[in-house]
Amino acid sequence: MLLAFISYKDQFVTRVSNVIDKAVDLTMLKLHAGHRRDRPRLPLHRPTVVTRLKKSGSKLAAGYCRTFWSLGLQERVMLSDPILEQSPSLAQQAEQKVLSGLYRGPIDRVRLAKSGYSVRRVDLSDVSEVVTDVRPKAGDLVLARVKRLGQHQHLEFVNGRRSRLWPGDEIVVAFGARYAPDQYEAVVPDDLSPCQLVAGGGIAGRVVSRHANIKPATDVEPLGLLVNAQGVINVRGAALGPSPPLRPPLVVAVVGSSMNAGKTTTAAHLIVGLRRRRLRVGAAKVTGTGAGGDRWLLTDAGASPVLDFTDSGFATTAGLPLEALEHILTHLTGHIASAGVDCLVLEVADGLLQRETAALVQSQRFRKTVDAALFAAPDAMSAIAGVDWLRRRNLGVAAVSGMVTASPLARQEAASELGVPVVTIDELATEKVVCDLFPVLHRLPADGAVA
Repeated sequence: MLLAFISYKDQFVTRVSNVIDKAVDLTMLKLHAGHRRDRPRLPLHRPTVVTRLKKSGSKLAAGYCRTFWSLGLQERVMLSDPILEQSPSLAQQAEQKVLSGLYRGPIDRVRLAKSGYSVRRVDLSDVSEVVTDVRPKAGDLVLARVKRLGQHQHLEFVNGRRSRLWPGDEIVVAFGARYAPDQYEAVVPDDLSPCQLVAGGGIAGRVVSRHANIKPATDVEPLGLLVNAQGVINVRGAALGPSPPLRPPLVVAVVGSSMNAGKTTTAAHLIVGLRRRRLRVGAAKVTGTGAGGDRWLLTDAGASPVLDFTDSGFATTAGLPLEALEHILTHLTGHIASAGVDCLVLEVADGLLQRETAALVQSQRFRKTVDAALFAAPDAMSAIAGVDWLRRRNLGVAAVSGMVTASPLARQEAASELGVPVVTIDELATEKVVCDLFPVLHRLPADGAVA
């Protein structure tokens, strides 16, 4: 009898324990269901036609109704135009119109999408519609879906974080051209057919060519251009306001022979050297492709404020006319000068043979704005050819730096042929060297910053 009691006791304890576990599971399930009701939901797939309604007054007229889930609400999007059931072509047109109805509440779709650095200045809270029947222009904002991952598998956010992309992700980026010999040549497409993500900062375009060592670009499917009350949203509308006609006491431009010559690194070390002279330094990148990496590095070096061409309303500068490039130069210079800086360091992207770079550097506006230039090069021959190119156009070079100075032998080769100093980036970050290169600094009062 004792054995029977012990056996039934164990069964009783086990079953009571199971009942308690089930009660806890049921409570958690109810709690989870409540959270599911409160959580915004978006369609995982393209919606399907669920209802075909006959419109009164016509035996042939019909409307399509599409049902989808958005923010937990079931919405039906009705076509305003009747279609003929017997006409496949009209039915196909209706299908496209219904698809556009999918985004009747686009602000929620846009809010949940990943937004790139290139659109950082745009206020996305006033998006009212997403359209598919407009030809895109450079700078237009587009909601797109990632189809296949390629070279760029991350999207840089406004705050600089690189977000991993996945097929199916929806992103908000800007259309733009790109000129990057080490990566892609790309143009703004003529329509909203599938295209590519040609820059990690959030630039969409159609790839024309790519470097042999670069993977095919990430494919994206444009879902539509973003629209507000004023029309299609473009980064131009989010530019800083007009700038005063000012310039700091010293403006130094950093130009180079090509991509990856060390221009941004040279500019950053120059900023450090100027800060060690206890000067207030601003910085701007006046040409290039919208991305935040260079801006963050110049900020880390101690420059403030730091602006780039996106602050002037351009997602990229490839293909811009000279007037637009000069506007960016004067616009950013004026805004930074109004902050009361002593020195301004400008970076001009790409190499001297790039069309926009060549046009800007040779312009009268550039000559009037810039006091001196530093030239960055990857090797001795590039340094010699680049300095010669500038001299033949009566553009002076204060010093050569960049990747060429990483090799003592390459530095010696360049120095033996050039009549200007060839300084390493570490030397450039010292007060003595920057004062030797720019004697005007001795006349500028220090602001008491920490050396």
